[in-house]
Amino acid sequence: MTSDSTITMFGAQWCSDCRRTKSQLDQLGVAYSYIDLETDPSAADVARDISGRTNIPVVVYPDASHHVEPSNADVESKLRELALI
Repeated sequence: MTSDSTITMFGAQWCSDCRRTKSQLDQLGVAYSYIDLETDPSAADVARDISGRTNIPVVVYPDASHHVEPSNADVESKLRELALI
Protein backbone atom coordinates (compact mmCIF):
# COMPACT_ATOMS: atom_id res chain seq x y z
CA MET A 1 0.00 0.00 0.00
CA THR A 2 1.25 3.43 -0.86
CA SER A 3 0.02 5.49 2.08
CA ASP A 4 -1.73 5.24 5.41
CA SER A 5 -5.07 6.01 3.78
CA THR A 6 -4.86 3.62 0.84
CA ILE A 7 -7.29 0.76 0.41
CA THR A 8 -6.18 -2.13 -1.75
CA MET A 9 -8.70 -4.36 -3.48
CA PHE A 10 -7.79 -7.66 -5.13
CA GLY A 11 -10.40 -8.74 -7.66
CA ALA A 12 -11.30 -9.90 -11.16
CA GLN A 13 -13.80 -8.73 -13.77
CA TRP A 14 -15.54 -12.13 -13.91
CA CYS A 15 -16.33 -11.93 -10.17
CA SER A 16 -19.73 -10.35 -9.48
CA ASP A 17 -18.83 -9.60 -5.84
CA CYS A 18 -15.67 -7.84 -7.06
CA ARG A 19 -17.64 -5.70 -9.51
CA ARG A 20 -20.15 -4.81 -6.77
CA THR A 21 -17.48 -3.82 -4.25
CA LYS A 22 -15.50 -1.86 -6.86
CA SER A 23 -18.68 -0.01 -7.87
CA GLN A 24 -19.46 0.77 -4.23
CA LEU A 25 -16.00 2.25 -3.63
CA ASP A 26 -16.32 4.29 -6.84
CA GLN A 27 -19.77 5.58 -5.86
CA LEU A 28 -18.54 6.54 -2.39
CA GLY A 29 -15.59 8.39 -3.92
CA VAL A 30 -13.08 6.39 -1.87
CA ALA A 31 -9.55 6.21 -3.27
CA TYR A 32 -8.25 2.68 -3.64
CA SER A 33 -5.69 0.64 -5.48
CA TYR A 34 -7.22 -2.12 -7.62
CA ILE A 35 -5.19 -5.22 -8.34
CA ASP A 36 -6.67 -7.18 -11.23
CA LEU A 37 -5.96 -10.86 -10.70
CA GLU A 38 -6.62 -11.57 -14.37
CA THR A 39 -3.79 -9.31 -15.54
CA ASP A 40 -1.55 -10.10 -12.55
CA PRO A 41 -2.18 -13.76 -11.64
CA SER A 42 0.76 -13.82 -9.20
CA ALA A 43 -1.15 -11.30 -7.06
CA ALA A 44 -3.60 -14.11 -6.24
CA ASP A 45 -0.87 -15.54 -4.00
CA VAL A 46 -0.60 -12.19 -2.22
CA ALA A 47 -4.39 -12.05 -1.73
CA ARG A 48 -4.40 -15.63 -0.43
CA ASP A 49 -1.53 -14.84 1.96
CA ILE A 50 -3.51 -11.89 3.35
CA SER A 51 -6.86 -13.66 3.67
CA GLY A 52 -5.91 -17.30 4.12
CA ARG A 53 -8.54 -18.10 1.49
CA THR A 54 -8.90 -18.17 -2.27
CA ASN A 55 -12.15 -16.16 -2.30
CA ILE A 56 -12.28 -12.67 -3.80
CA PRO A 57 -12.58 -9.78 -3.51
CA VAL A 58 -10.06 -9.20 -0.77
CA VAL A 59 -10.23 -5.63 0.50
CA VAL A 60 -7.29 -4.47 2.64
CA TYR A 61 -7.83 -1.35 4.73
CA PRO A 62 -5.29 1.24 5.94
CA ASP A 63 -5.37 -0.27 9.46
CA ALA A 64 -4.14 -3.59 7.95
CA SER A 65 -7.47 -5.31 8.55
CA HIS A 66 -9.23 -6.94 5.62
CA HIS A 67 -12.53 -8.30 4.35
CA VAL A 68 -13.05 -11.28 2.07
CA GLU A 69 -16.23 -11.21 -0.04
CA PRO A 70 -17.63 -8.34 2.04
CA SER A 71 -21.20 -7.15 1.85
CA ASN A 72 -21.80 -3.49 0.99
CA ALA A 73 -22.80 -2.95 4.63
CA ASP A 74 -19.48 -4.47 5.83
CA VAL A 75 -17.48 -2.16 3.57
CA GLU A 76 -19.48 0.93 4.48
CA SER A 77 -19.22 0.18 8.20
CA LYS A 78 -15.44 -0.24 8.00
CA LEU A 79 -15.02 2.93 5.93
CA ARG A 80 -17.03 4.88 8.53
CA GLU A 81 -14.98 3.34 11.37
CA LEU A 82 -11.82 4.58 9.64
CA ALA A 83 -13.41 7.98 8.91
CA LEU A 84 -12.88 7.52 5.16
CA ILE A 85 -16.49 8.44 4.38
